[in-house]
Amino acid sequence: MKTPMKNLTVFGRAGFRVMLGLGLFYGITANVYGQAASSSTLPARLQEFQSKAVQEKVFLHLDRTAYASGDIMWFKVYNVDGTLHQPLDMSKVAYVEVLDAGRQPVLQGKIALKEGAGNGSFVLPVTLEAGNYMVRAYTNWMKNFSPDFYFEQPVAIINTFQPLALKPVPDTATYAIQFFPEGGNLVTGLPGKVAFKATNRKTGKGTSCQGEIRDNAGHVVTTFQPTKHGIGHFILPPAAGEYTAVATFPGGKVVRQKLPQLQETGYHLNLTESSPGELQITTYATNQQPEQLYLLGHTRQKVVVAATTIMANGKATFSVVKDSLAAGITHFTVFNSQQKPIAERLFFKRPTKQLEIETVLQNNPFGAREKVVLDLLTQRQPGVATAANLSLAVFKADSLQATDIADITAYLYLSSDLKGTVENAASYFSETGPQAEEAFDNLMLTHGWRRFTWEDVLSQKTPTFQFLPEYEGHLIQGKVTHNATGTPASDVRAYLAAPGKNTRFYSNVSKADGSVLFAVKDFFGPKEMVVQTNFLKDSTYHFEVFSPFSSNYSEKRPPAFDAEESLRPAIHLRHLDVQAQNIYFEKFLNRYQAPAIDSLPFYGKPNQQFFLDDYTRFKVMEEVMREYVPGVLVRKRRDGFHFRVMDAQNRLVFEEDPLVLLDGVPVFDINKIMAFDPLKVQKLDVMTTNYYNGSLSSYGVVSYTTYKGDLAGFPIDPRALLQEYEGLQLQREFYAPAYDTQEQKLSRLPDWRNLLYWAPDLNTGPDGKASTHFYTSDQAGTYTIVVQGLTQEGLPGSKVVTFQVKKPL
Repeated sequence: MKTPMKNLTVFGRAGFRVMLGLGLFYGITANVYGQAASSSTLPARLQEFQSKAVQEKVFLHLDRTAYASGDIMWFKVYNVDGTLHQPLDMSKVAYVEVLDAGRQPVLQGKIALKEGAGNGSFVLPVTLEAGNYMVRAYTNWMKNFSPDFYFEQPVAIINTFQPLALKPVPDTATYAIQFFPEGGNLVTGLPGKVAFKATNRKTGKGTSCQGEIRDNAGHVVTTFQPTKHGIGHFILPPAAGEYTAVATFPGGKVVRQKLPQLQETGYHLNLTESSPGELQITTYATNQQPEQLYLLGHTRQKVVVAATTIMANGKATFSVVKDSLAAGITHFTVFNSQQKPIAERLFFKRPTKQLEIETVLQNNPFGAREKVVLDLLTQRQPGVATAANLSLAVFKADSLQATDIADITAYLYLSSDLKGTVENAASYFSETGPQAEEAFDNLMLTHGWRRFTWEDVLSQKTPTFQFLPEYEGHLIQGKVTHNATGTPASDVRAYLAAPGKNTRFYSNVSKADGSVLFAVKDFFGPKEMVVQTNFLKDSTYHFEVFSPFSSNYSEKRPPAFDAEESLRPAIHLRHLDVQAQNIYFEKFLNRYQAPAIDSLPFYGKPNQQFFLDDYTRFKVMEEVMREYVPGVLVRKRRDGFHFRVMDAQNRLVFEEDPLVLLDGVPVFDINKIMAFDPLKVQKLDVMTTNYYNGSLSSYGVVSYTTYKGDLAGFPIDPRALLQEYEGLQLQREFYAPAYDTQEQKLSRLPDWRNLLYWAPDLNTGPDGKASTHFYTSDQAGTYTIVVQGLTQEGLPGSKVVTFQVKKPL
């Protein structure tokens, strides 16, 4: 029986849409979703949970997957809504790290995001050991969830300045095989499909094998062999007892592995495509009594199927029309009458729409130092153009590029929703036909996973999150403790400042656990932070600032690193490339774009502003204040100097000291600012009204700025915390030489570039068109162009093409 459901639209906390489309549901009885109160509870609870636990996905387009020490690693960050894959303007910062084989970070960067996109780079130090590394990326909000959700991409880094001990690599491989019963369990007396994954432990990749399944008596029950990347399946007939797999791997190595133990009682689930366009989900049970079962299917926590039926004679069947499913991975979960999950199965539906990217080279092959013009066209379907945000890399294809660059379509629809590593995920999309569909299904059987637990969903507990989304900018988290005891100090107002000419100042009150959070703005580049409290009132506190980078890691590891003798020519060329770039073009490699920041101080346009060089300079600050600053009255009492700011709005004088700043750092002891050399001060701003900074209320502001914004030797209270802190990464400009003139082409400077071009922010217009150009180097060979991108509607796409550069005759 068909029951069409209404589409629902809800809005998450971040203000973006989450579409919950409940499609066409089928069951073997007429009791379909909406006709049973218990059945409707499951989708409602999942919908409620999803609205509170919004999911982000981060994808990184790396320029290459193999580098030499001294190289620059370039990357583009795409941040999307985890359900619809639309660019998500929630988090304003992405965290990118390069981890070594021991999961220790060797490089870290905070990347500014705008409308769900950003880009950055790392200079790879020449001190790095040669090896395989893991690049990972995530947001602050994603730290609330498993690190398995972070983007991860293995890369190789060759240190050409150290001996590599190149040698032929012997076959030292060891092998492993894992088994995955369909639905989660093998049950005595019930038929079962079992998937398997055979891997080479050394490389971490799938491998071929020939296998047999034997019963307790040693009889062969069935045989198996993988179909793709070491993955396949076999059917285990209904029986009891234990089974053992005997697998023979390349080189004749044999592995014996017991299958998961059969349960005496329980449930088993089987999914088949009963007819074109229709799935049949059958649940078997050892219990022959009638029982009500519920089926819930969701794609990225978007409910697409919900149905209920009665199990009769130990069997129940649900039918689902494939067109009712969203593109990507659908999780089917069967619940018993107590609403406890009893079996789960994943199914993948190919996307019917994706961003199509056409590339046209105006010439091919090319000569050395020749201009290459590349025309691009983006379409949502043939003949229908669409605007898209793209990133583009052009590099020489050499033997070091052993790892495929992550594909944005395969990542968003496939590998980001599966646990573990999906080998060459893009290949599942490029192949078609029955064998390709079988490979997809085998992959689903071996990578069962979801981004939540049903216990969390059904408990109806309001989820709590330690890490907030960085809606407006970077969040710096610290802690205030008592000096004497080390216990958390609550309700303490702490102040954070980074000295500079662009005055920025932040304040907040510590919570019961001593934690304090500062929402900083325009925090770019290296900073020296000053964290303190008002030591005239609070003098017994200790401060610390935490790293914003995640301390949790997935179980993924980069593959073992082997430097084979056959790599020597490619390594030599990479060495020449790095050497030439750093010798001849060094001045162009460290140019940065000025960040678009607000030039006004945090308090806005001041009521009064004084550039002291416009006046006769005094050597005593008291004279400066009394002679030139009418908005501030100087008072001297037993405890020293005090300022009283004129309340211009009410034509009165404030009775308390104002907020006094030097290069953005608060100065609570007026005596210290009065003892400061005024000849070091370039500018003085005065706010003659009450000023509110969050929960902080000040009786006006008096802000001094030195010539260099570096405090000019002003003594910071020794009880304050001074700490170097790397702010958001400044955007490095990509440099490549141009050969427009004959003189440039005849230049004797060597050009051995491996990476010809990097464009992280290439946009096509409404007509889908864009054009760009670059120049070839002196290296002949095959070059690869990789284009990746996304539309505002969430359609991902990529394109890989090659071209040739010929040696001069």
